[in-house]
Amino acid sequence: MCRKPSTVHLVKRLAYSNLLGLDVTLKNGSLKEGALNWEILQFKSRFPREVLLCRVGDFYEAIGIDACILVEYAGLNPFGGLRSDSIPRAGCPVVNLRQTLDDLTRNGYSVCIVEEVQGPTQARARKGRFISGHAHPGSPYVFGLVGVDHDLDFPEPMPVVGISRSARGYCINLALETMKTYSSEDGLTEEALVTKLRTCRYHHLFLHTSLRNNSSGTCRWGEFGEGGLLWGECSARQFEWFGGNPLNDLLVKVKELYGLDDEVTFRNVTVSSENRPRPLTLGTATQIGAIPTEGIPCLLKVLLPPNCTGLPLLYIRDLLLNPPTYEIASAIQATCKLMSNVTCSIPEFTCVSSAKLVKLLEQREANHIEFCRIKNVLDEIWHMYNSSELNEILKLLMDPTWMATGLKIDFETLVTECESASDRIAETISLNGESDQKISSSTVIPSDFFEDMESFWKGRVKRIHIEEEFTEVERAAQALSLAVTEDFLPIIHRIKATTAPFGGPKGEILYAREHEAVWFKGRRFVPSVWAGTPGEEQIKQLKSAADSRGRKVGEEWYTTMRVEDALTRYHEAGAKAKAKVLELLRGLSAELQSKINILVFASMLLVIAKALFAHVSEGRRRKWVFPTLANSHRSKDVKPLDGAYVMKIIGLSPYWFDVAEGSAVHNTVDMQSLFLLTGPNGGGKSSLLRSICAATLLGICGFMVPAESALIPQFDSIMLHMKSYDSPADGKSSFQVEMSEIRSIIAGTTNRSLVLIDEICRGTETAKGTCIAGSIIETLDKIGCIGIVSTHLHGIFTLPLVTKNTVYKAMGTAYVDGKTKPTWKLTDGICRESLAFETAIKEGIPQTIIQRAEGLYLSVFAKEVLSGQTGTNLELCSNTSINGSDEAPIQSSRICEGAAFSKTKLANPMQVLQKEVENAVMVICQKKLIELYKKKNISELAEVQCVLIGARERPPPSTIGASSVYVMLRADKKLYVGETDDLEGRVHAHRSKEGMQNVLFLYFTVPGKSLACQLETLLINQLPSRGFQLTNVADGKHRNFGTSVTLESMHLEVLTKVNG
Repeated sequence: MCRKPSTVHLVKRLAYSNLLGLDVTLKNGSLKEGALNWEILQFKSRFPREVLLCRVGDFYEAIGIDACILVEYAGLNPFGGLRSDSIPRAGCPVVNLRQTLDDLTRNGYSVCIVEEVQGPTQARARKGRFISGHAHPGSPYVFGLVGVDHDLDFPEPMPVVGISRSARGYCINLALETMKTYSSEDGLTEEALVTKLRTCRYHHLFLHTSLRNNSSGTCRWGEFGEGGLLWGECSARQFEWFGGNPLNDLLVKVKELYGLDDEVTFRNVTVSSENRPRPLTLGTATQIGAIPTEGIPCLLKVLLPPNCTGLPLLYIRDLLLNPPTYEIASAIQATCKLMSNVTCSIPEFTCVSSAKLVKLLEQREANHIEFCRIKNVLDEIWHMYNSSELNEILKLLMDPTWMATGLKIDFETLVTECESASDRIAETISLNGESDQKISSSTVIPSDFFEDMESFWKGRVKRIHIEEEFTEVERAAQALSLAVTEDFLPIIHRIKATTAPFGGPKGEILYAREHEAVWFKGRRFVPSVWAGTPGEEQIKQLKSAADSRGRKVGEEWYTTMRVEDALTRYHEAGAKAKAKVLELLRGLSAELQSKINILVFASMLLVIAKALFAHVSEGRRRKWVFPTLANSHRSKDVKPLDGAYVMKIIGLSPYWFDVAEGSAVHNTVDMQSLFLLTGPNGGGKSSLLRSICAATLLGICGFMVPAESALIPQFDSIMLHMKSYDSPADGKSSFQVEMSEIRSIIAGTTNRSLVLIDEICRGTETAKGTCIAGSIIETLDKIGCIGIVSTHLHGIFTLPLVTKNTVYKAMGTAYVDGKTKPTWKLTDGICRESLAFETAIKEGIPQTIIQRAEGLYLSVFAKEVLSGQTGTNLELCSNTSINGSDEAPIQSSRICEGAAFSKTKLANPMQVLQKEVENAVMVICQKKLIELYKKKNISELAEVQCVLIGARERPPPSTIGASSVYVMLRADKKLYVGETDDLEGRVHAHRSKEGMQNVLFLYFTVPGKSLACQLETLLINQLPSRGFQLTNVADGKHRNFGTSVTLESMHLEVLTKVNG
């Protein structure tokens, strides 16, 4: 459906007798062999599903149907306006190609781009054209990137998805054209499958005919019972049916879709789902914010710091939606525990998209920027390997990386191959700090000229590889400078020597950017009488400047044959040098293709490392803890009922509250069976269920949890059902939707499952809803799962239920000042108080309505009220904030090893300065600490051990909340001394200033901010006397203590100021 009037007008001129949609009777509609339209049709026949953009001079053009798509979705205007006698044509300038491709792919279109063969052609000869590449949703166009000096944002790759039905359940196959990989997952529930569709941005959706097998025999497989949720999800999207083998025939479809040869193979990266918890259902994922949902606290936002986004965030999200096996979760938790106690500085963890790596190397379009980034990845792996503290973390990350990539790589092989690939890149690529490729310069030629001509190839590869070409460019630049000096400079001198108040001669040597030339530009400089004076000979040699097609350029631009010959020589030398550079870069891409699995594995490992380090930092800040993970369903400490799992969470707080700020109410949850939970409105039932669900999910994924301590078993599934809404599109009421979800929960529940159902059967008549709820509780009790079913249906307690393991629990209330109020604490027993009237008043219901409601209530339920059947469990709520973590930062006594990424350690001036500063700091501060200890001003003698934070490194999580004293070592060898309780934030603030991106830091932690302040001032006052230059000497005068005043006098000073 076309929305734009201009598109509607263009569509009327289409004819559907050919793939392009051209009406051959209209102007420019000829498809005669050899014509441009005929050539475009040949390309279109190879990729009929794609929009075709053809390079024509300075534009990319589309014709026919493709032109209509450009106008409708890329915001372009049709060529020739809306005249009705011409075929539809539209296009964009060359400089706007990226934007046009982004607009088209964002709307789901794939694009085939046809380029012109660049270079001189014979007069009236048609330029040759070739398909230079494709742009797909999630896979951008990369042609020409090897020769530019900027990066390309690479979106998350979008797979082709195939859905089918098997004896085990639903099956989803995903194929990635970029990576040439596929994965399969079978035995999924309908809800889990819909969750995957909701969270996966896919390029194309194929539905297998096995989904049609239902009682009606129609393609609406959701008409009767199961499948309605999936049908509703798919029917709102574009999809195609396919038959045959669900996997093999899907790969055939993928090859057709992308125009791949039959010989292209796809690698299976499926990781076995055996012993792995089932993926989250859609309801569970949305109700805890694993999938961002309006009105639901987002779990992802509290797991990571706000500045951790992109690939690490996607990894965490995918892990939550698809929990790992016990072994992988244990490895993740062990990794996080080590990360929590690391004292050495940590790498930046360069994150590179695996799809980007594969596509750029496969198409040989990786530029020097990308190679530098790849080298950073490889060097960071090597850095972790050589660090005594990070080496074990690197080993533990191997299995989680295998699960994420499907690649099984030996540890030693990874390290060896990373070192080899890094060395190979270092042999070719010109790295930062190399200054042997300066841009040419001349006193008479504008510097912009040489900058524009040479910046596209200099500084990309090492000079040793292009020495011959480099030397030729230098000689050509010198020859050009000499020609300009001898042919133009005498004219300039003559003009300057001429004095005329008005209308005198003008002239200058300028860079004509559009023509990539250096010419003379002047007016009224030709003498009226030739007298043989200086400059006249050069004026006679001038001729009008011409562009590349031989056309005259204005009336004021001039050149000479000698200058033109020099320009030609310089441009040819530059073109050869650039071609050589591109040849070397493409050759390096070809070499690294043999190591693509290593590169993909290494890049993913660093993404995981960055995600886990960020999680640990945020978890420590929030005072979360590491739970104990139990693989067996029996605990040594607690005997379970009938073999059920045991889960115990002490000091549980809602994940969306910040325990560090003391705002949460803590609960202890000791679960060995099914809880039947009651409580008032606003009493915390839903919050408790969300909190338990989130904490359990975090635990079985290996993450920290919002509690004081926790024992969490390895559940085979976690299912949370909250409120349901109706689905008009499927013709289902809210109660029908709830029953559909409950059916799926019961079908997927085992005695190793966690089931959480909030306010069961709320959407139907009370009596029958109560009985259905009771029967569901009996069923779950018989299965033997752990879980909670909350309800306001108090009639359920009068039913003759047959249960063995169900325990009654309630959300507590307290009677305060004549009113019943919730305490939000979990207690034993039954709570029949709903606080419905109080809740209605709080939300603004008129008092008259409430009074009438109370009267009606007493008239009907007076007997029950008097008999006390609506009694309330009373328990006072404790508002005491509990510290959620017993763990204190553990400071290692070792100095960080291998702080620099380079394997070769040379004694450069900065390293010498670092050692000198480190020794001075340790001597000054240790002496002071001994003095304070002897005077009993500090309880124990602290040891000063400096840790280096190198370039592209940051502080470890163990510094979070700890008082640190640091010294910043600037490039000019000046020092800055400071103290902070947020070392990572302070380092980031310093490095965000211009020219400070790679400054080094030395730091050590001390017990308390007061001591840190004293040692900071001490260093500021004493380091200058040892020959060091400080930038903040004045800061040492801001406090009265320093070289002689004790901590006691400092406290006295503070108290005096406060009392004053």
